[in-house]
Amino acid sequence: MCPEGGEAREDCGSREEWTLLFWTSLAVIVPVILTLWCSAQRSKRKTYMKEFFRKSKHGWHYTDLFNKPTYCCVCSQHILHGAFCDCCGVCADEQCLRRADRSLPCKEIMAPSRPDGSTEHRWVRGNVPLASYCAVCKQQCGTQPKLCDLRCVWCQTTVHDDCMDGLADAETCDLGEFHSLIIPPHYLHLVNKLRRRHPDEFTKLGASCGRSWTPVLVLANTRSGNNMGEALLGEFRTLLNPVQVFDLSELTPSKALQLCTLLPPGRVRVLVCGGDGTVGWVLDAVDAMKLKDQDQFIPRVTILPLGTGNDLSNTLGWGAGYAGEIPVEQVLRNVLDAEVVKMDRWKVQVASKGVYFRKPKVLSMNNYFSVGPDALMALNFHAHREKTPSFFSSRIINKAVYFLYGTRDCLVQECKDLDKRIELELDGERVALPSLEGIIVCNIGYWGGGCRLWEGMGDEPCPPTRLDDGLLEVVGVFGSFHCAQIQVKLANPVRLGQAHTVRLVLKNSTMPMQVDGEPWAQGPCTITITHKTQTFMLYHSAEQTDDDDDESSTSDPERPQSCNF
Repeated sequence: MCPEGGEAREDCGSREEWTLLFWTSLAVIVPVILTLWCSAQRSKRKTYMKEFFRKSKHGWHYTDLFNKPTYCCVCSQHILHGAFCDCCGVCADEQCLRRADRSLPCKEIMAPSRPDGSTEHRWVRGNVPLASYCAVCKQQCGTQPKLCDLRCVWCQTTVHDDCMDGLADAETCDLGEFHSLIIPPHYLHLVNKLRRRHPDEFTKLGASCGRSWTPVLVLANTRSGNNMGEALLGEFRTLLNPVQVFDLSELTPSKALQLCTLLPPGRVRVLVCGGDGTVGWVLDAVDAMKLKDQDQFIPRVTILPLGTGNDLSNTLGWGAGYAGEIPVEQVLRNVLDAEVVKMDRWKVQVASKGVYFRKPKVLSMNNYFSVGPDALMALNFHAHREKTPSFFSSRIINKAVYFLYGTRDCLVQECKDLDKRIELELDGERVALPSLEGIIVCNIGYWGGGCRLWEGMGDEPCPPTRLDDGLLEVVGVFGSFHCAQIQVKLANPVRLGQAHTVRLVLKNSTMPMQVDGEPWAQGPCTITITHKTQTFMLYHSAEQTDDDDDESSTSDPERPQSCNF
């Protein structure tokens, strides 16, 4: 009996173990299968959505979670996820998406005006912006938990459903606060009907938009800095005509700037959302317009800094970096108030030694050229970013990586004895070099992410610098640690002089070099930097009181002179 009882207990224990193993395996396998199935379904849905969005006239974007209470514009139900149009603001869940696409029209980028020349409101119901107020009763809109109230997609006027009858000029839209920056749909309609496309014709058509009309084109690089470009594109499409807003990952600056040739000459402004490299890309496209005899259509360029260094933006008064601290509406107001100034651009010609049948490499320079430790940091950073671009999605991470490479160079000193490897000439005169590790040639006041390199600690008198003086400032540094000291104002650079033409001869070995943050490793060569052209930029100055005007005009020698047109 005992052996039989023991066997029964063993069988019972074995069944319990197998049961436990079965349920444990089931608990592990089922979630994995569900995850794989959901991933496959999500991939199919994403492919379907992408194809559907591509064919649609709306600027649809899908989101898994809306960032505010949102209601479907078709069925009026509250939705947590779905699609929204970043041009007109229409929202819909997946079930209503096709119906919304058919029945709810988007912003028309080109449409005729009414017989009297005015533009009609284009109302969208519900999902009005937070903290928006009724144009009639001045009370807050969108406070009820349902699809309610109306917004005009052009002038951004909001009004309660019950107040619509009391709205003055309910049929006429004046395009709102930014009417002087928006390209009206009726203007493009008239341009399309022109038989003779001549600048004088565009000027006549532009007169109907007002004497203060200065349309702005927005060119955004979605890969710059904090990867804010995608969100900014949507916000600008909401406030402006979508035809004015370009994604540089889909269209090159040269093609985007061709819209300038359909607008009144001398009036267009271009807002570049990106880093210094993106600005240089756009300015090269502006220079290409000159080669096509389109000088009269050349725009004035301004910057919304999204990159890591943003030294050109800092020099022009647009700040060291944009992270959403001010609304897009304020950015457009600043563009309206900005002054037009001139900025020098330079040609960097690199002729390698021993290569006689190859044309010298020619680059354009806006900010600075350097050889030495800062170029080495940029080269290492660039190589690392090319391998893992997703890692470099934050301005803070980018600067931390720069710091790590700079710290390593302090110990290794790969660029030491530069004075024995290189010769420097300023305006044809040889300059004796001390024991340096780097040489930096600057066109602008800022360098290295916000440091006034030429000024240094500010305790020594130095010649003033300007963006439009046709002069370059040449300085030397003793190494990465010296660069760090200059950035925190604990040391001065070695000021080597100012010149109209700079010539450097790398006699032997390979050295890291960079132009405006674009680095490369260069063997023995001759580098010649000469003046290329001047371009029109927009300068943003902070508001000042009358008492401060005289003082500010003398205390800021780097501020460029404004141009009157």
